[in-house]
Amino acid sequence: MSTVKVQLVRSPIGRLSKHRRIVKSLGLRKMNQIRELKDCPEVRGQIKKIEYLLKVLEA
Repeated sequence: MSTVKVQLVRSPIGRLSKHRRIVKSLGLRKMNQIRELKDCPEVRGQIKKIEYLLKVLEA
C-alpha cells in the first residue's frame, strides 16, 4: 500500500477548531513533526482541508 508523508509546518493555534481536530486526527502534535500515513481518499481529504498548515512529502 502506498503512503504519504506530511509535516506540520504552521501552528494550529488560533485556527478553526475543526482544523485543529484534523491536525490531531492525523497524529500531528508538534511543529515540524513528520507522519507517514496510508494514502487513501479519507486521508487525502483531511490533508486538503488543512494544506495551509502542512507540507506534503510524497513517500
